[in-house]
Amino acid sequence: MSRVLVAMSGGVDSSMSAKLLRDAGHDISGVYMKLHGNEAYHEENIAKARKVCDFLQMELFVLDRQDTFSKTVIERFVQMYKDGITPNPCSYCNRELKFGALDDFAVKNGFDYLATGHYVKTDGKYFYEAVDKSKDQSYFLFNVKVDAISRLLFPLGDKLKSDVKSMASEIPEIASLASQKESSEICFVEDNYVDFLKQYVNVDGEGEVIDANGAVVGKHKGYMNYTIGKRKGFDVPLSEVPLYVKEILPEKNQIAVATRDEVYSSRAVLHELNMFDERKVFECEAKVRYRSAKEKAKVEIIADTARVVFENPQFAIAKGQACVFYDGEKVLGGGYVTDAS
Repeated sequence: MSRVLVAMSGGVDSSMSAKLLRDAGHDISGVYMKLHGNEAYHEENIAKARKVCDFLQMELFVLDRQDTFSKTVIERFVQMYKDGITPNPCSYCNRELKFGALDDFAVKNGFDYLATGHYVKTDGKYFYEAVDKSKDQSYFLFNVKVDAISRLLFPLGDKLKSDVKSMASEIPEIASLASQKESSEICFVEDNYVDFLKQYVNVDGEGEVIDANGAVVGKHKGYMNYTIGKRKGFDVPLSEVPLYVKEILPEKNQIAVATRDEVYSSRAVLHELNMFDERKVFECEAKVRYRSAKEKAKVEIIADTARVVFENPQFAIAKGQACVFYDGEKVLGGGYVTDAS
């Protein structure tokens, strides 16, 4: 029998993970981690988590890591938009908090494993895509520290979300969680990222839209309102074809636009690599967005830099995006885009 610390969010996935681990005979305890500063949100979800923990006869720890979250996730999120870069906050949070701070807490308190309700699989060395491809979260876990993987459990990795909700609906103490609204992709952004940024920086300020030659062709309402590949929200009066954001130039408050075909890239350079595989040159499948399909690519790693060449050009590869490498369902690692061409 193993001692398992289960990350509890107050949702159906973490609750059912705890139930499955209890049924399997593990000695389990729960932990809720406060990240962002919405106290009403935390009170509501702690109450839900505590109800499930009481039902399963497990203690619940509550950890306040709001300061760490602010420094490692929110400050980076804001600064990257100021720098004209597209952030991937879930991957930072997974590394530093959900599988960083929680893993540290589990080890220090004598737990053998940390379990979460993520839809992903692991063999203790690699992550693998979940059975439910529509809910698979392996893309966001590429940056988890290599030495933490052997201590992780994912009870839902081999299950469909629909089946998890169906099982939950049969358990009175958990049934209400099966029908509640799914949490947002970015937990600290309630509506859209621009409204969130307005709490920290002035995102509005009319600027110039330029073409590939640097000629001014229109106006925009502030460069932080745009991400690479965006098609709307700027004014180019004389354009006869749809235009897309190709580049963001924060120092000049400019955005460069181009036709859709011109926003495709075949190559990307990555830094901040996190690799589970030791090969330096290999062929794989790679994806540059959570919802994008995996595409065939060749990778060459030199020191802390990866050079990626895609078999087919990819639309709107943005600086800051995570590019994750796969061998079939296995996650080989990945890094963050610093350049694309």
